[in-house]
Amino acid sequence: MTQLIPAPTTEPPARTRPLRLGFNTRVSFSSGPGGAARGLREGIELFRVAERLGYQSGWCYQRHFDNYLSAPFPFFAAVAQHTERITLGSAVIAMRYQDPILLAENAATADLLADGRVQIAMSHGRGQFDGVFGGVLGDDRSEGRRRLTRFLDAVEGRTLDTVTDPADGFVPGTELRVTPHSETLRSRLWYGAGHIASAVEAAQQGLRLITGTILHDVTDETFSDYQARLIAEYRGAWTGPTAAPPVAVAASVLPGPTPELRELYRAYDLERRTKGPAASKPRGALEQTFTTDRLPPGLLVSPVFQGDPDQVAASVLADPGLRAADELVLFLPPGFGLAQNIRLLTDMARHVAPALGWTPGG
Repeated sequence: MTQLIPAPTTEPPARTRPLRLGFNTRVSFSSGPGGAARGLREGIELFRVAERLGYQSGWCYQRHFDNYLSAPFPFFAAVAQHTERITLGSAVIAMRYQDPILLAENAATADLLADGRVQIAMSHGRGQFDGVFGGVLGDDRSEGRRRLTRFLDAVEGRTLDTVTDPADGFVPGTELRVTPHSETLRSRLWYGAGHIASAVEAAQQGLRLITGTILHDVTDETFSDYQARLIAEYRGAWTGPTAAPPVAVAASVLPGPTPELRELYRAYDLERRTKGPAASKPRGALEQTFTTDRLPPGLLVSPVFQGDPDQVAASVLADPGLRAADELVLFLPPGFGLAQNIRLLTDMARHVAPALGWTPGG
């Protein structure tokens, strides 16, 4: 069955911008000799195919210590050599584990090599890897917030320090700023918000918003209604001199033109509804303890929109959270291989996205 969405309690405003279409991949790879290199090359090919299909954006999920991409910026620099138009986004980078100055240097370098196509989505991050990364000064949110503020200063080209000791090798009074500097990168910084408080904070900091397949602190609302309200609260909190920027939403949208594909997507839907974030993984990936009945209170996993293309299009159009978004980002199942992902992107572009008001390219 296609995931049926209850009628929204509030009607999102009509979209005022042309719909953009993107995808989110973990750049998965299998364990064993050659697996990682093959997975990275297939990730580049996925971006190449998506651009030919007219997708406007491609996003990569950063994941440490597992069979997925962990360093997005050298990957983006490589993808940029094989593509021309598609934007290259990280979704999301946990700031808790980043050196903000090194991150700003890497991001600017990749962005300049990509002719200004890099988009960086960040979050505060959780503390599960503090023992490995070290250097953490406080709780999850305060430490992530501190590093994010420092990163924003670096990306904006602000002075980070001033030389006072000639023994440092520079003239005293020399101002230290991150180089190389990408003058437009600051306008392409996003925040990956899973609850309303984070979305409001992102708006107040002048960051774009991307929200996705997991939401936090939800009480008596459906996933879709809470997501729509989160987007509305973000737009209402925007304080910039212009209207709030486009909002992106990642979702599991799996149109199946054939019985075989519909069965494959039904199986993934079932796995997602039972294992939650642990559903679908490449061979050799780390085992996780997630199940949907053991998720923390208030945490919701997004529905999977699967079935024949007409049903999927109707369900997406009926979903208040997706209808409020300016950019729909397909969350690709992490265990899918290159051929399966290409088929999914192709079917979405040909059979569903036009019914949503999308036109390729641009």
